[in-house]
Amino acid sequence: MRHPPLTAAADGALTIVSERAAHRRAWPPLVAVAHGSSDPGAAATISALMDLVRARAERRGLGNLDARAAYLGHALPRVPDLLETLDATEAVVLPLLLTGAYHSDTDLPAVLEAVSRRLPRLRISYGTPLGPDPLLLRALDRRLAEAGGPASPGSAAGTAVVLAAAGSSRTSSNAEVARLAAAWRSARGWRQVIPAYASAASPAPGQAVAGLLGGGAPRVVVATYLLAPGVFADQIRDQSLAAGAQAVSAPLGVAPEVAEVVLERYRQAQPLRS
Repeated sequence: MRHPPLTAAADGALTIVSERAAHRRAWPPLVAVAHGSSDPGAAATISALMDLVRARAERRGLGNLDARAAYLGHALPRVPDLLETLDATEAVVLPLLLTGAYHSDTDLPAVLEAVSRRLPRLRISYGTPLGPDPLLLRALDRRLAEAGGPASPGSAAGTAVVLAAAGSSRTSSNAEVARLAAAWRSARGWRQVIPAYASAASPAPGQAVAGLLGGGAPRVVVATYLLAPGVFADQIRDQSLAAGAQAVSAPLGVAPEVAEVVLERYRQAQPLRS
């Protein structure tokens, strides 16, 4: 996108101000939409992730990017309310979700269509969910190492991993998690990586851990494939530890890899309507 022309000044001071103002106007605001949770730690995590997104935007030539979070439920602001407050003629809305499912391809688009009818001045572009992406595998490695997972390739070969996601009633969404599990095993050399789901699908995390231990795995760890803390993260941790997991990672949260994926999806967003 081309920057607006600058205002010249003899001492250069006004030129610098104009450059900053032009930079602010150059990029459409980013509205990243999370599911929302009754756990206040979830909104705090998403807010901190947006802080990181703004900081890393500077490094990627997206200086002064206005990046904000909105929620589908359980927290404020809601998507329509935030879009109405934007002092802009265009915006990019990104589903802050790890897999494609009802929220990303039906629920949120319907909300945005209604906003578009009410705010014809606002041109909305829409991004795709964060997963799958190779950078998310790096984030999973990071969180698992922080939780006490194996740090060397040799120890990875003796470790089985449960990749625990939220789960969906859509088989295609769960299949995304299964494909990511297979890719992670291939890339990292784990003994096994199997998917598990906190809801709507099986196996549950505890069942997956018990199955791997019963199948002879000497060590089982659990990677939490969620963005933020909440009921599902607690459920994954409690079930997994009770079943004998040696480590359970925290949600991906405020990871630089996640922030980079957010910015990439921002750049790839397509107009919601012509």
